[in-house]
Amino acid sequence: MQTIQLIGAILFGLALLHTFAAKSFEVLSHRHPRHAGLFHLLGEVEVVFGFWAFILMLAIAFLNGGEAAIAYAESRQYTEPLFVFVVMVVAASRPVLDIVQRVLLALARSMPVKTELALVWFGLALVPLTGSLITEPAAMTLAALMLAPLIFRDGMPEWLKYAALGVLFVNISIGGLLTAYAAPPVLMVAATWDWDSAYMASQFGWKATLAVLVNATAICFVLRKHLHTATDNTTATSNAPAVPLAVTAIHLVFLAAVVILGHHPVLFLGIFMLFLGFTTAYQRYQSPLIIKEGLLVGFFLAGLVVLGGMQQWWLQPIVESLSPLALFFGSMSLTAITDNAALTYLGSLINGISADAQYMLVAGAVTGGGLTVIANAPNPAGVSLLRRGFQDQSISALGLLAGALAPTAVSAIAFLLL
Repeated sequence: MQTIQLIGAILFGLALLHTFAAKSFEVLSHRHPRHAGLFHLLGEVEVVFGFWAFILMLAIAFLNGGEAAIAYAESRQYTEPLFVFVVMVVAASRPVLDIVQRVLLALARSMPVKTELALVWFGLALVPLTGSLITEPAAMTLAALMLAPLIFRDGMPEWLKYAALGVLFVNISIGGLLTAYAAPPVLMVAATWDWDSAYMASQFGWKATLAVLVNATAICFVLRKHLHTATDNTTATSNAPAVPLAVTAIHLVFLAAVVILGHHPVLFLGIFMLFLGFTTAYQRYQSPLIIKEGLLVGFFLAGLVVLGGMQQWWLQPIVESLSPLALFFGSMSLTAITDNAALTYLGSLINGISADAQYMLVAGAVTGGGLTVIANAPNPAGVSLLRRGFQDQSISALGLLAGALAPTAVSAIAFLLL
């Protein structure tokens, strides 16, 4: 078992390196067209952890037999990857996007600033905060699709795209702290530590809200001269019939049902099957569903679940050994190389952990949730939906890290000093 754990840690490290090198594979795909397909596959960030998880399963099968590999794979919990896939597809459906765009456009036109600037501010501030109600993956999907034609487009300086992406990822990570069920790292500890939504709002939520507003306002100030009238996201469907109110309401019911049943995969997958049937029956009111993007994100997260299950042996001793303040910075740093929900879950296993340490662990984990693609479960969804707006249609891990540093610092100040 120790040999397998060591191999798992090595493969996890290789997967991290692969994540940072993904953009290089995209460059190689253009330089070597003969093998462009292979390099393009290896350059897909969403494929990385699934690929290395497959290598891990082969290693377990080789060392301990096929039954051991199957037993390990089936011992993992895949609810989160399944949920993110389903909620991405439902939240990105045309009727849901249409009503969100109409509401936000009406609000933006009433603001005393340019409509485009107000829309960007709503996309980076208001939508991430709604993640406390509709869950962070759904908020990420809506925000990414809304912001894509405004910021992540040709003509926008590349460094500004990464700065905006960093703000989006950090704000999504902390925007779900007003409730006890929307943010994956909170969900992992809420029941164990008796944290309800009232506690989250009083101890975390208001601080997170201030940080979100500061981050969004700061980046909008920088972006203001680079924004122009954007093509409406629904342009591709402008010739399609208007979406009836009843169809929109049914889509919103589907989304609400998926969110409410988010911890019960058998049920929310059943709801999803009904949703697919409904969209087929009323196809004239639909845009193509983002099935491919959702599946890639689910594959990424499932791979992270498989590889992450082998990291407890070295992560937990680190978490246990740190003082509360060191735990904040330690968890903020560690979450950059592992999913923040996995990190807080390990913390929930520690017996006798103090209230201060509990706060610092979760605050640090959500603060660092925008530093890398793997730091927070919704991040791969954002990458999948926005990477086409970047050079080579690939998002640099170092570029994301640089763009997230400033909003991460604002979040850290809010949780430590307020």
